[in-house]
Amino acid sequence: MRKTTKRIGLVLCGAVLLLTAFSVLGCAQKASAQGSPDRPSVSVGEPGVAKVYMTTDISPAGLMAVYTALGRTPSGKVAVKISTGEPGNTHYLDPNLIKVLVKKVNGTIVECNTAYGGRRASTALHYQVAKDHGFTAIAPVVIMDETSDMSIPVSGGKHLKEDIVGSHFADYDFHVVLSHFKGHAMGGFGGALKNMSIGYGSKTGKALIHSAGKSKTNPWGGDQNSFLESMAEAAKAITDAAGKENFIYINVMNHLSIDCDCNGNPAAPTMADVGILASLDPVALDRACLDLVYAAPDRADLVERIESRNGILTVDHAVEIGLGSVEYELVKVN
Repeated sequence: MRKTTKRIGLVLCGAVLLLTAFSVLGCAQKASAQGSPDRPSVSVGEPGVAKVYMTTDISPAGLMAVYTALGRTPSGKVAVKISTGEPGNTHYLDPNLIKVLVKKVNGTIVECNTAYGGRRASTALHYQVAKDHGFTAIAPVVIMDETSDMSIPVSGGKHLKEDIVGSHFADYDFHVVLSHFKGHAMGGFGGALKNMSIGYGSKTGKALIHSAGKSKTNPWGGDQNSFLESMAEAAKAITDAAGKENFIYINVMNHLSIDCDCNGNPAAPTMADVGILASLDPVALDRACLDLVYAAPDRADLVERIESRNGILTVDHAVEIGLGSVEYELVKVN
């Protein structure tokens, strides 16, 4: 795995309170204090450090608590980007968990079709899956590339010059990137960055990201590190196109399988649920989730999946291109 050169760490805001509330965070603080080549600590209160809000209450109330803590109110037409989950998989976000938040922001649930086949590869079947999984019962659902796609520019990328997203992306003024944090067979892990990049990509866009800009039709067989970096570049293109101020990011750390919700037969989770985290910085959010994974006593399977795919490179490259920071302050939310 490529050595991470960025300053990475877990920062505890109100250490006594957090250690009382979250035993797993005690492990994380110890790991950060001891330091490692990949995760040197960040001092509390350093200017410019992103805030990441966390609760261990994985419930509609907990989800609303971290959302409220962000202090950013959606306006205009609101997209709530989730994964609808491949049939056979039951690890995707529970509609009953997210319903209150989706209604609060008057959101439309949005997704794009897959590039790998399966039941979500065609629009009609994808809408049926969304219905079968309970999402159409809580909010309108739109498959963003149901009719066409659109190109948005990539600024400062090594691999991509454009990102191709569902054309309905242009219909929305504000985006709630609501992600199920878990492992992934190709990316190592999936969180906010993957949900923004692969998630917003049309079929063509997914192929372009997977091939690191080399093909709009074939997503397979590309260089792994180039693919990981291309995910970061596509994620940045999303925020550049819609404006950073028009996004919030929430990761739910439950059902922590090594496999993605796109897998119809995922491995059973071997790591306990952790909580819900939220931030205005998607890089800090994914980094905080990764730090909590590394701090957990039952981390072995998920860490092996992340490291075997060099998954942290996506976070590193996101920092390099200016999408966000890995320096963060973790703040408890009741």
